[in-house]
Amino acid sequence: MEGTEQWKYQLEQQWKNQLEQWKNQLEPWKNQATQWLNQGIEYSHQIPPNQLYAALAVLLFTTLFFLFTVRLFKRAKSDTIVLTGLSGSGKTVLFYQLRDGSSHQGTVTSMEPNEGLFVLHSEKTKKGKIRPVHLVDVPGHSRLRPKLDEFLPQAAGIVFVVDALEFLPNCRAASEYLYDILTKASVVKKKIPVLIVCNKTDKVTAHTKEFIRKQMEKEVDKLRASRSSISEADIANDYTLGIPGEAFSFSHCDNKVTVAEASGLTGETNQVEQFIREHVKA
Repeated sequence: MEGTEQWKYQLEQQWKNQLEQWKNQLEPWKNQATQWLNQGIEYSHQIPPNQLYAALAVLLFTTLFFLFTVRLFKRAKSDTIVLTGLSGSGKTVLFYQLRDGSSHQGTVTSMEPNEGLFVLHSEKTKKGKIRPVHLVDVPGHSRLRPKLDEFLPQAAGIVFVVDALEFLPNCRAASEYLYDILTKASVVKKKIPVLIVCNKTDKVTAHTKEFIRKQMEKEVDKLRASRSSISEADIANDYTLGIPGEAFSFSHCDNKVTVAEASGLTGETNQVEQFIREHVKA
């Protein structure tokens, strides 16, 4: 017991000595702070009251303006999700599944953008206030793709739909379209996240998302090699993709690119909904 008491006594003395040392080290800082405070008070007494009040008013106004701007910026965060991809990939069926839980029997073809501001169908039974999503289904026909540029600047995310059933015949065309999207200035500068959705995966002969990802990465790699050899005057893309000297991977993109599976006909849209709610908070 005596040894324990002695050890405790020594420990207390060490702490006291350490605290005293810290106190001595902080004393000059305390004196300096006191000096600056006194100088500030003395200086403020030399300023005419009118100027002092004006300075305080400007400071108050600037602070309120800053807080208002920050609050406005938070409110102005985009709620737009853009659905796009080749014609026949099932974008419009996904649009209706997300909106009202119906596939419209899978016979929907869109030649004009479908858009709406609504609460996702799966969330309609949830209690409390839920933020609606502005969902835009852009037609996949090559002549109508310029309409995509109207919505990209305000997009919080892009859902790029791929037909997993008829993927191989359309792999090149889908990869070219995706390449064009990933190299647009509006996408790169804002780092708009992209979800590649492998649709129709309910079918037995549909390709897996891993296979589709690897094949599209290979096609994009070929595209960036071929387009880099073209003169800059002939290139329509704003940015180049990937790391020079390395095989292309979606992980090389400045914006986040992920791959998911879905089935518009059967209503398997969980991964799409998770992506939407990740970037348009409820």
